[in-house]
Amino acid sequence: MAVRPTYDIFIIGGGAVGCAVARELSRYRLSVALAEAAPDVAAGASGRNSAVIHAGFNNRPGSLMAKLCVQGSQGFPALCRELDVPYKITGKLLVAFDQADLATLRRLKDQGDRNGCRGLALLSRDQLRAKLPQVGGIGAMESPCTGVFDPFQYTVALAENAKANGVDFYLSHPVTAIKKGPEVFTITAGVRTFTARRVVNCAGLHSADVSALAGVEGYRIYPCRGEYFILDKTDVLPMPVYPAPKKGAGGLGVHLTPTIHGNLILGPSAEYIDDPEDTASTRPVMDQLFREACQLLPGLERKQIIGAYCGVRPKQAPPGEGGYWDFVIKEETRCPGLINLIGIESPGLTASVPIARMVTEIIGRTMDLVPNPTFDGRRTGIRRFRDRTPAEQAALIAADPDYGEVICRCQTVTKAELRQAIENPLGVKTLAGIKYRAWATTGRCSGGYCLPKIAQMLTEEYGLAPEEVTYRGPGSPLFTGRVK
Repeated sequence: MAVRPTYDIFIIGGGAVGCAVARELSRYRLSVALAEAAPDVAAGASGRNSAVIHAGFNNRPGSLMAKLCVQGSQGFPALCRELDVPYKITGKLLVAFDQADLATLRRLKDQGDRNGCRGLALLSRDQLRAKLPQVGGIGAMESPCTGVFDPFQYTVALAENAKANGVDFYLSHPVTAIKKGPEVFTITAGVRTFTARRVVNCAGLHSADVSALAGVEGYRIYPCRGEYFILDKTDVLPMPVYPAPKKGAGGLGVHLTPTIHGNLILGPSAEYIDDPEDTASTRPVMDQLFREACQLLPGLERKQIIGAYCGVRPKQAPPGEGGYWDFVIKEETRCPGLINLIGIESPGLTASVPIARMVTEIIGRTMDLVPNPTFDGRRTGIRRFRDRTPAEQAALIAADPDYGEVICRCQTVTKAELRQAIENPLGVKTLAGIKYRAWATTGRCSGGYCLPKIAQMLTEEYGLAPEEVTYRGPGSPLFTGRVK
């Protein structure tokens, strides 16, 4: 007897790409589920990166990376408006320090022009000095269409919109088994068992492992760690500044990026490691990171640093080779119904929605995709107090007095915004989930003032026991017992 599928489509992985696939598939009359091992979306590389929307000149002409990055970059402003995600077109400079770097910039401009990037221009030393006199170098390439955004809020927005359109999310559900039957897949995730007609593997750093669970071996992912410094709010740079990339490097080099929230980040490093979960900051690498950043911006001082973080890229290119292999996005002939997404590193965030459209096209070759008449691609995020005019702020307070109580002084986050973050559609109640939705605890005091107040809200107003207040879920408690 045929097994009735629990879902038409089962997505594994809650990063930006997985959530984009979920949202794209919710445009159709399909039953769709997404399983994520962590307690929240964007817990991996999607929430730990440079927060830059790339123009597409770094990637080989004709590659999926180039094609999908350019499509994503040019569609990003409209997408962010639809999802209510902060985004800013800043432009970007790639800086040369010697003649070899200048040759690299000429090659990248030619490559970007062939990929369809808009407005790329080479700058002389004098033109560089006129544009950014505080930056070192002997020349540069300008990319006027590059932008910055909030990658966590972006991924959350994709997930919330997908959920509003009918997708089921299973957080804290690591996939441990996949069995292909004659008609359906049987998937074990957490303590549940699901069946589905199609499986979409968006597991990022663990995508090769998930593929092997389904019986498709031969892929390998090499974790490559990138460490970052976070500087206090500053207007020292209006746009990201990168060095000309070096051949064989695991990334694009240590760069300086003003964030959408007003901080400046330095990084990342590029170090191949064994453990994909190893996001530790290391003193030797961080010291080197600061020295390289000072080459780009000689006026940097260590006293400006307020924090650090680390991300891990899922690279297919092995150590010793470095560089980039192209995305793998395909239905596996060895396992029909399994759509593998392997090696989705940078520019995967920029390309996330075009990747999702490509996945949908692949699924549509073997399944009827009937439009969902109730699909609504619009999503409204948290109403931010600090971004409003005084008159608008007064109106917010009049409508909701919680807007009149500032809980996070560094970032001017009110109790009303925290309440919206705590009551998020995905049901996440961790400190990290609240932090990245409302942006509290991210200022110079690193939560010294507001974190106890947020914990108090969770216990007194939302019924959590103190021992249930965690940073990222199980294994990260903030409190371990009472002292009186």
